Parts: sequence; structure tokens; C-alpha cells
Amino acid sequence: MTASGTAGYGSELASYVDLSQIGAVVTKSIAPYEWAGNPAPRVHTVQAGMINAVGLQGPGVEYWLAYELPKLIATGASVVCSIWGRSVDDYALASEMLADAPPEVIAVEVNLSCPNLEGRGSIFAHDADLSSEVMEATAACGRPRWAKLSPNTDRLVEIADAVSASGAEAVTLVNTLLGLVFDPETARPVLGNGGGGVSGPAIHPVAVRAVADVRQALPELPIVGVGGVMNGWGAAELMLAGAHAVQVGTASFANPAAIETIQRELLAYAASRSLSSVSELTSSGLT
Repeated sequence: MTASGTAGYGSELASYVDLSQIGAVVTKSIAPYEWAGNPAPRVHTVQAGMINAVGLQGPGVEYWLAYELPKLIATGASVVCSIWGRSVDDYALASEMLADAPPEVIAVEVNLSCPNLEGRGSIFAHDADLSSEVMEATAACGRPRWAKLSPNTDRLVEIADAVSASGAEAVTLVNTLLGLVFDPETARPVLGNGGGGVSGPAIHPVAVRAVADVRQALPELPIVGVGGVMNGWGAAELMLAGAHAVQVGTASFANPAAIETIQRELLAYAASRSLSSVSELTSSGLT
């Protein structure tokens, strides 16, 4: 699948990839209202990836349903809509707005790695109780919900357990790592927002470890692995650690068709191991 935030809201990658032939297109996270995002500059390359502080800019769920989703469905893609909010009520409203979405929207990814206004910490996914409240509040969407969690906490397994008990059918592991980069000329942060989220190959071992930790603690919970997948072996690593599916993000910035290449390489790796299905890779590295 594509990773949220790296393939736009609709059919942006359709000129490069047959979207009907990948697992799903996961949209950029959308709030129940239009949101302007952070001041520029928003993206900067780092030694092994990139750092961004786009700030979840988006047109809102209503606009997306009316103007972006139809173009995406026309490509034959399966769609996972990622939602976010600044309060539990925001998430609930976004979920309600998706209740009548067409069946091509097969799941809702609930992005819990967002700053919140609830007065109980800076990130939803760093608080098990608050994450549980959000998952309970998003049931109105009427389709499977995946909780996208943050690696910036030592409570990851606890939070994964909490969201599973509160209605998450799967967890997406992981979002970006918090980082800060300075400009040598100005001696100021390179991003307009100051710090941002680091993605790409630099975070891949962190993602693999996060998947493995949750898989070993919660063996029945489905996991979508994401983080620094640049080739088929990177995807295979996440599956060996326990992921049932994989998302590709930062690689698409360097090559918009990267997801197709990675898919072919993953299939080839499974074949080289004499496996009848890619799914046989899941958790096999832990046994």
C-alpha cells in the first residue's frame, strides 16, 4: 500500500502506477474541516531520508468525498482514508462523515500521531486512555479501523493493546520519528515549524523493531508495517517481524513508481524462499 502523506488525496500516482494492482491507496490524513498546515519550508532531505513538517494540510473530508475520491475510485484502486483531528470530537466527526462513503473505501486509518488539545499530553498516541477514546469515537465510519501509532514512546505495546481493545482491527506501525535539523548558513531550523518527522531508510530498523515487539506481545493483532521501505527486502523484513501488509512512503518521493518495483521484488524474494504466498513471510522471522 501507499503510506499516508506520501501519495496525496486521490489519483496523483495514477500516471506512474496502476493503482488497481497494489493493495490500497492510503490517503493523506484528512480532518473534518479544511486545514492550512504549517509555514514553509515544510520538507528537507537528511542523510538517509527526509524530515517534514507539512502540518496535515488538507481540504477536509467533505471536499475529499465530493471531488477527490471519485477520481481515485475510477482508477480501480482500493482506498483507505486516513483521518486526523485535534480533539476526540474532531475524530468522531470525521468518522461520521465517512459513514456513507462508497464501498471502495475499505478501511479508515486513524492517525493518532497528532498533537491534541485534550490537555493530556502532546500526541494522542502517547496516551493509552486518550487513544482508546479516539478509537471508540470513530466507530461511526462503519468499516474496519486501523490505528496508526507513534514510535516516539516507550508505551507502544501498551497503546497497541489499548486501541485493539477499543475497536481497532489493526495497527499501522510506525509513523515518523521526531527530529530537528539546523541550517549551517542561518544557524536556524531548516523547517518553518522548527522540528518535524523523520522518514526514510534511517527509521527502518526502528519500524522493524516496533513491529516485532507488538507481534510478540499481541500475536493475534494484525499489523501494517511502514517505515523506510526502499526495496523488496525492506518490505520482507517488516513481514518477517510480524507485519501482514506493508506501506511504502518516502521511496515514492525519489521514484513515483517505487511501489510497483518493491512489490515485484517482494514477490521475487518470497519465490526465492519457495513460498507459495507472500503471507507466509509474516512472523516467520520470529520462529
